[in-house]
Amino acid sequence: MSVNQQAHTGPPYGQPQPGYQGYQQPAYGGQLLQGVPQSQYGAYNGPMPGYQQPVPPQGSLRAPPTSGAPPPVSGASLPSGHLAYSQFGHGDVQNGIPASAAPMQSYIQEKQRPPASQPFLPGSAPTPVSQTSTFQQYGPPPASVQQLSNHMAGMTIGSTTASAAPPAGLGYGPPTSVPPVSGSFSATGSGLYTPYTASQGPPPTSMSQGLPLAQPPFPGQPISAQRLPTQVPGFAPPPSSTGIGPSPYPPTTGAPRPPAVPGPPLAGQTVAGPPASQPNHVSSPPPPSPMAGPHAGPPTSGLHGAPPLAHPPQPGYQMQQNGSFGQVRGPQPHYGGAYPGTPNYGSQPGPPPPPKRLDPDSIPSPQLNELPPQQKPRHRIDPDAIPSPIQVIEDDRNNRGSEPFVTGVRGQVPPLVTTNFLVKDQGNASPRYIRCTSYNIPCTSDMAKQSQVPLAAVIKPLATLPPEEALPYLVDHGESGPVRCNRCKAYMCPFMQFIEGGRRFQCCFCSCVTEVPPHYFQHLDHTGKRVDFYDRPELSLGSYEFLATVDYCKNNKFPSPPAFIFMIDVSYNAVKSGLVRLICEELKSLLDYLPREGNMEESAIRVGFVTYNKVLHFYNVKSSLAQPQMMVVSDVADMFVPLLDGFLVNVNESRTVIASLLDQIPEMFADTRETETVFAPVIQAGLEALKAAECAGKLFVFHTSLPIAEAPGKLKNRDDKKLINTDKEKALFQPQTSFYNNLAKDCVAQGCCVDLFLFPNQYLDVATLGVVTYQTGGSIYKYAYFQLETDQDRFLNDLRRDVQKEVGFDAVMRVRTSTGIRATDFFGAFYMSNTTDVEMAGLDCDKTITVEFKHDDKLSEDSGALLQCALLYTSCAGQRRLRIHNLSLNCCTQLADLYRNCETDTLINYLAKYAYRGVLSSPVKTVRDALINQCAQILACYRKNCASPSSAGQLILPECMKLLPVYLNCVLKSDVLQPGPEVTTDDRAYIRQLVTSMDVAETNVFFYPRLLPLTKADVDSDSLPAAIRNSEERLSKGDIYLLENGLNIFVWVGVNVQQGLIQNLFGVSSFSQISNALSTLPVLENPFSKKVRSMIDMLQVQRSRYMKLIIVKQEDKLEMLFKHFLVEDKSLSGGASYVDFLCHMHKEIRQLLS
Repeated sequence: MSVNQQAHTGPPYGQPQPGYQGYQQPAYGGQLLQGVPQSQYGAYNGPMPGYQQPVPPQGSLRAPPTSGAPPPVSGASLPSGHLAYSQFGHGDVQNGIPASAAPMQSYIQEKQRPPASQPFLPGSAPTPVSQTSTFQQYGPPPASVQQLSNHMAGMTIGSTTASAAPPAGLGYGPPTSVPPVSGSFSATGSGLYTPYTASQGPPPTSMSQGLPLAQPPFPGQPISAQRLPTQVPGFAPPPSSTGIGPSPYPPTTGAPRPPAVPGPPLAGQTVAGPPASQPNHVSSPPPPSPMAGPHAGPPTSGLHGAPPLAHPPQPGYQMQQNGSFGQVRGPQPHYGGAYPGTPNYGSQPGPPPPPKRLDPDSIPSPQLNELPPQQKPRHRIDPDAIPSPIQVIEDDRNNRGSEPFVTGVRGQVPPLVTTNFLVKDQGNASPRYIRCTSYNIPCTSDMAKQSQVPLAAVIKPLATLPPEEALPYLVDHGESGPVRCNRCKAYMCPFMQFIEGGRRFQCCFCSCVTEVPPHYFQHLDHTGKRVDFYDRPELSLGSYEFLATVDYCKNNKFPSPPAFIFMIDVSYNAVKSGLVRLICEELKSLLDYLPREGNMEESAIRVGFVTYNKVLHFYNVKSSLAQPQMMVVSDVADMFVPLLDGFLVNVNESRTVIASLLDQIPEMFADTRETETVFAPVIQAGLEALKAAECAGKLFVFHTSLPIAEAPGKLKNRDDKKLINTDKEKALFQPQTSFYNNLAKDCVAQGCCVDLFLFPNQYLDVATLGVVTYQTGGSIYKYAYFQLETDQDRFLNDLRRDVQKEVGFDAVMRVRTSTGIRATDFFGAFYMSNTTDVEMAGLDCDKTITVEFKHDDKLSEDSGALLQCALLYTSCAGQRRLRIHNLSLNCCTQLADLYRNCETDTLINYLAKYAYRGVLSSPVKTVRDALINQCAQILACYRKNCASPSSAGQLILPECMKLLPVYLNCVLKSDVLQPGPEVTTDDRAYIRQLVTSMDVAETNVFFYPRLLPLTKADVDSDSLPAAIRNSEERLSKGDIYLLENGLNIFVWVGVNVQQGLIQNLFGVSSFSQISNALSTLPVLENPFSKKVRSMIDMLQVQRSRYMKLIIVKQEDKLEMLFKHFLVEDKSLSGGASYVDFLCHMHKEIRQLLS
């Protein structure tokens, strides 16, 4: 079917791009059309004739970014001078050429391509300076641009809604408003997408050679993504997969998909130098980054530069800022489901709704032979034309931030983690407690394997809620305890079905029928609901708590309140740096803020103190003593606690003795010369003290160096950078001895959680020391090269929050599912002694447990699937409780429904954890390849089964997953998976453990940091300025920017910033006087200073850790560290830029489909 389109401003793909002057864009047939501005380079396959270039939607034009994409690799190689031309007639636009057609195409193109020297029309964007290409190639450079272009031309992001097809020449552009008409394609070229109505049926197959043509998504659907070239030259992807199709696992390793593959560390993660060395970890939502000029609509510029301003954009498409069309996420409206009988074209799959396409082939890009010599290698795709995280975040905020998210409906996809929204619990747990990778899961395991979309839930059982939302109700059923299913032991929840007048209930998980206990009986109303439905939290809410009976307690007796033991390293380094004095001073006041239950007068938690170097010193701080007493245990090989009475005390009762002790410790060790430390005996001592007191608790260990003194758990320095990128690299992430695994097991059995504060000046072996912390559910904090003046704020804020936050002790979590799926794999900071129970000595409000599900039977669309997470824990007052979270999901028999209900941020959270676990057992390269392969399989399955038939050259991404490539690339470039030379082994081990228990908001901002232009901040409002994308080309020398990733906050100051701004923010008169050593901004009385400081305070509150402030002056040595976090750019450690990676993914997908 074809569409007759009128000329309209085409979407960006085919526009003239700035920067390559003089290349006209040939029309499809290679002839230039009149009146159409030519792009400097031809569109991927040449622009469609007849379309005028659209104007860029609002926003200023930008020159193309300076780093280009590499030359394409895919496709048949054409001689460099030929354009690959589409095999279809002009009107049929094809977005990429199938490889088989390449020769023919190239021939056609050659004939038709206008000479390169034609001038390019005014009105297009400014020309960029030519540069040599800077990207590293993934593989051999493409033989010619052509190839690339073909490649790219086909990228489409699949959104399912496309309004008319965009002209072909615009690869990425939004669909234009041409009405589809059935009939043959007009010669003017239908856009890349030829829209067609569902009723029209499939597009004609008559193209020459029978190749599929690119079809536009359905009319009426905005296209949400543009097409980009998928293959950028120079990006030859490693072939990652051998087969196509449903193979469930990435072939990369040859074996099935490797166990968790660790994701790459974030780009900005850790750096090794002193101040900068903190890796970034995140805990916040991904930062949005707007483009240079916010675009109101899809950028019109093609993938390459900014679009010309000359014509207004056509009315026909919905614009989205970043050039993506259509909705940004969530179910796509107008998704018509599978197409009615579309034939397969060639190898293309037929039916599903058209998604957004990025058409690489149609992305204009300069042809090699037309470029001046120095420009040849530069192949540009306009970054504004590829899906923008900032735009997606912004659209979600605008669309979903104003209404509360009501959880009453099964399978609803929640707003993004970056959107502020209120939750109303009406039967399903809030997304603050549970987020899923998909809210509509396949009915069969075959379908799940075919899609390769992992089915996982990221669960944060004790998540903190905003003040406007009610905490889970505590239900007390008395001595009989909670009502449960007789067979599977699931707890009473809103999905249980009462029958026989309310006398029995049928379990929603296993279908077993159980008698209702007499005290719990209630009549049913005419709808079959109990009449007390709304009075009982467990019948009407998704999350609630039960008071546990003695049967749920260890040894059948109620627990004692927990204890906190502070264990301070008093070796030479700790004393000399001022750390010991700082800790003792802080503890004097901090002990008044121990966590307590709701309305209790004082905390029930008891405290104890130990200091250590090569030996341990215990302190008796009994309230009846006038002075504390010290007892030394020097036999560290056989650790015991020398006193019982007086070691763990109530803070209020022993206040004066404790204060005296904290004053004396720094003086006692002021002249120490002991440099060696022990570590394992310290934890054993804390464990023995808790055992003797018969309670659970937490050890706060402050430690400075590798424990080399003779003692159990002694370690040696095994750091070896030569292992990086070898098969032995995994040893760097594994503990050097199994001693700590066994110690962790003992700690979990006692409910002894270990939080570790590390202050290393050299290698400390975080991979080994962190084992106990990790397996007991504790937290690690690391302050490399600790300096009092710059790091004390961060350390004290972290310590205060760590001591005060809500925590449950002696916790066990089990996840039950309805028949058909079961929990098979778990990620996080915990210990498992069997296959179902997740055991944690401590679980705090920031920790998440990620659970993967697999099918063990068929599911039904009618009944859906249910999850119930039950957490048994001891509160900080010593009360045993059960916290229950329930969630109902939809089930589908159509892949399109799965892809329409996915949550990319959660998917990335899962994939990063899977990858970060994988580095323990597989070479990092294997893990990276497996990640790329799995994502290529996910997108190839969508392309094959859900997108409208179109040219293989198009990259088509599902609307909900259009950010999968950019976020996945951030994971691949992270310090764990692709470390730069300055990243230490300890940094990598630290990040690996940190990410494993992060929630979705934290991984989001950790992997794609938030970049805010401070100079655009409105000093009179409380709001943050609009974020911009993480790329150097978005920065202006005259502005100041803030970048945060959950671990660090960078303030970047351009060399041309006005003197007045520098004076207002830093209190100095010129750029050269700004000090890099500032760890906080000076408090100045002017609106700009107040606004920036309040923004930083606001960001600090949102994150679980206090972020280190680093001032970066443009062109200064710290700028390299800052650039590490500009994740859309190529990284120094070899990570690809977003544009290059998108091309690489397109190539991988095409290989799978062919």
